Amino acid sequence: MAKKDKAPEFPEKIKFKYIFDDSYNPIYVNGAYGGISPNREIIVNFYLERVGLPYSQTLELDKKGKLGPEVERHPEEEYPYFVRVVENGIILTLENAKKIHSWLGEKIKELENLNVPNQSEDISTK
Repeated sequence: MAKKDKAPEFPEKIKFKYIFDDSYNPIYVNGAYGGISPNREIIVNFYLERVGLPYSQTLELDKKGKLGPEVERHPEEEYPYFVRVVENGIILTLENAKKIHSWLGEKIKELENLNVPNQSEDISTK
C-alpha cells in the first residue's frame, strides 16, 4: 500500500527580527523618478530637490568688515536653479510593488486620521 503524501505543517506564527547595519541612516526625499525596466520591474530613484549652490561666491566687505553684496560667483549660472540629488533607489517586482502600495495606503490613512496639521502648512500663523 502506498503512503499518502502528508501536507507540510506550518507554524501558526512567525517572528521577524530586524538587523540594522551601523551605517543605517534614513535619508529625506521629496521626489522620485523612474519607470519600467526591460525586465518588467519598477525602478524608483529617490531624490532631494533643492536650490542649487555655487562652488564659491565673493562678497564685498565694508570698512567695518560687514558683508556687502555679491560681486562674483562660480560657476556663473543664473540663479535660482534647482538640483535633484539622487542618493538611492529601489527596484521592485510587480507583486512587491503592490504590497508596498497597499502598506503605504494604510499608513497614509493612519496619518490622515491623526488630525494633525500638515507639515507643509505654516503652523506658526495659526
